[in-house]
Amino acid sequence: MTSQKSFKSRVRARMGRTGESYTTARRQVLAKATPDTPATDAARGRGQLDRISAALLRERTGHDWDAWFARLDAWGAVERTHTEIARWLVTAHEVPGWWAQTITVGYEQSRGLRAPGQRRGGGFETSGSRTVAVPVTVLFDAFADETLRRRWLPDVDVRVRTATAPKTFRADWAGGPTRIAVGFTPLGDAKARVAVLHEKLTDAGEADRLKAYWRDRLAALKQLLESSEVAR
Repeated sequence: MTSQKSFKSRVRARMGRTGESYTTARRQVLAKATPDTPATDAARGRGQLDRISAALLRERTGHDWDAWFARLDAWGAVERTHTEIARWLVTAHEVPGWWAQTITVGYEQSRGLRAPGQRRGGGFETSGSRTVAVPVTVLFDAFADETLRRRWLPDVDVRVRTATAPKTFRADWAGGPTRIAVGFTPLGDAKARVAVLHEKLTDAGEADRLKAYWRDRLAALKQLLESSEVAR
């Protein structure tokens, strides 16, 4: 905690000297970090900002990371709960639900409210995404249809909680207590993107292991659906 406070103090000191935004000042402080002035793990890992580019975020939501962070700072989001921030993005700015969650997590990570992979208030989560050259309905069915799901996600007990075609899929994982929340986004008639959030993990080690797992399984899903093995 002490090192994290020290890092944030250096960022704010630079902001005072240069007039830079928090995100820009933070990036410059990280770039200059040495073994004598270490950044914390939370500061070194940019989390959502590494996974989602500013250009993609602007394309999907109308603003990039810096623009959203400026709006959230002005609104006082650093004092708000995760749910309040996400709800504000949806209701005040009409940001789609999955992207509202993405912005909220990125903001919390950038402001030191959570480490990458960690939820506010404790607990961990991990995520993965993939673009697949199939219609969004086919991608949704790969999760919702048990027979098809077992072809790329074998040996896992998945208990479906809710499935809203072709938008979202939620399920308990391997008997609990972890669970997955999956969102689907069409990218035209013959291409779609799937994003998996694996929640309620116990520690950073489990989050890292499942991140690698989902990277592998989503690659297998893409190969299966884009091959001639699955009729479309």
